[in-house]
Amino acid sequence: MANSVSQVLLTEGRLDAPKEDVRHGESVQRRIDPSTSLRTSLSAGAVLDFWGVVRELEDGRKIEGIDYEAHEAMAEHQMKVIADAAAETFRLNQVVLHHRVGFVRTGEASLFLRVSAQRRAAAFEASKWIVDELKKKVPIWKRPRFKTETRRGAAQKAAATI
Repeated sequence: MANSVSQVLLTEGRLDAPKEDVRHGESVQRRIDPSTSLRTSLSAGAVLDFWGVVRELEDGRKIEGIDYEAHEAMAEHQMKVIADAAAETFRLNQVVLHHRVGFVRTGEASLFLRVSAQRRAAAFEASKWIVDELKKKVPIWKRPRFKTETRRGAAQKAAATI
């Protein structure tokens, strides 16, 4: 849509919500609060928020969290390309896409996505498409940090067999 607004952000620290003053492609270290960014077109009949949260298991093993690394300039550019393409394809009023970098503990959000559209079907379809494209195309890498007791337990078993 010609009047759509796309906002992308890579950030370290807690992902609470987007601030109005965040500019396209800006990496910051501050809390973000999505409720402050709910300003959208009066024609929007659907505003959909998606939070991607770090699960406690990775490959069947408990983790403390995930370390996210990114080629920031490329990641922010690609996130903007995806957000703008979604806005055009699905006729969205707004796309807000934030992804954390650095260490994210289990139970914390690593991804925030807000989509607003005239109709709910477009908002749901666009949200799924955006997350799928993000995972395929954005240079953000994750490395799970496994719980120390798992490693300590294995080390103790190995030491006991010596």
